[in-house]
Amino acid sequence: MEWKVFLTVLATVFVAELGDKTQLATMLFAADSDVNKWTVFVAASLALVFAAALGVVAGSLLSGFINEKYLHYIAGVGFILIGGWTLATA
Repeated sequence: MEWKVFLTVLATVFVAELGDKTQLATMLFAADSDVNKWTVFVAASLALVFAAALGVVAGSLLSGFINEKYLHYIAGVGFILIGGWTLATA
């Protein structure tokens, strides 16, 4: 296993997910006293696994058509645009 890549992805995704709407929705489901917390945990975890799998498949497919260097540029510009939009609508 490539530990540097593993730890980079883990840290990046963890920080990106903190306080986002997914975490808030999960917290609201878990706050319901009639709901089994393990069910909420497993369902939310599987949803994140499936979303990550979709990202991996999309990235793998795109890398067959677009140079990796350009994918990094596209991702960087995308993050900047999303950040700008978030600031503008805050």
